[in-house]
Amino acid sequence: MADTTPIAPAPSTGPLTHFDAAGQAHMVDVAAKAETRRVAVARGRIHMLPATLALIVAGNAKKGDVLGIARIAAIQAAKKTSDLIPLCHPLALTRVAAEFEVDTGACCVHCTVTAETVGRTGVEMEALTAVQVGLLTIYDMCKAADRGMHMEGIGLMSKQGGKSGDWTAP
Repeated sequence: MADTTPIAPAPSTGPLTHFDAAGQAHMVDVAAKAETRRVAVARGRIHMLPATLALIVAGNAKKGDVLGIARIAAIQAAKKTSDLIPLCHPLALTRVAAEFEVDTGACCVHCTVTAETVGRTGVEMEALTAVQVGLLTIYDMCKAADRGMHMEGIGLMSKQGGKSGDWTAP
């Protein structure tokens, strides 16, 4: 049975920043912000049939090392986030770590990504994008065996740094 526990929304910290006074979308000006070390951790999971999970664990998927390729895809996705999300700043990432944990009891693979930079804006979008692309890569590599796989529980677990300070999911 899939875990359908909702992720609690973050408390509001103020007005939306990607809109100007006229309601037009714009990229936020971060020039006046201080450069600080910023870290974000995001997590999600993909559920599948037990036989599909067994293929991944045994390394017998037809397309190769599923989790190894998903790790590289997640790292690449973090690096390309500003190309995918229109108002996201391009960042000089100092570290991206993608970890996959097989959960045989729940028939799923958990993906946790940590993204880091020293800069004027956070890395939450990079961590979230990386998780989703890592999980999508697992889907792509295993879809011939299991088209019913589904992703869920994707969310920000924590962030550090910046003017708004540290935050951890409840």
